Amino acid sequence: MAYDENLALRVRATIGGFLGLKEKKMFGGIGYLLNGNMACGVLNEYLIVRVGSEAYQQALHQPHTKVFDTTGRPMTGWVMVAPEGYADDESLNAWLQQGLNFAAVLPPK
Repeated sequence: MAYDENLALRVRATIGGFLGLKEKKMFGGIGYLLNGNMACGVLNEYLIVRVGSEAYQQALHQPHTKVFDTTGRPMTGWVMVAPEGYADDESLNAWLQQGLNFAAVLPPK
C-alpha cells in the first residue's frame, strides 16, 4: 500500500505544529501520533481518523466515510474518510481536530 503525498502535505501543514505530535511511517501509510497515541493517518487516498467508540457511529453517518477495515477485521473507533470528505480545508481541519481531540485525552505512551 502507498499513501497520497498531497494529502500528507495538507495534514502536515494543518497539524504539524502541535506540541507532542509525531509523524511515523507505518503499514504503508503515515500515522500522526499525539503523545504516542495515534490520532489520524493517511493510507492510500483515505484520511484515517481515530474518533473513539462513543463518536464512532455518528462519524460513520457522515458523508464519504466508511469502516476502517483493511485486513478483514474492522477497527471500531476509527473511520476512513474518502477524498470527497476532506476536499476543502474546513472539512479536513474538522476531521483532524476530531482525531487530535480524541488522542489528547488518552494517557501518554
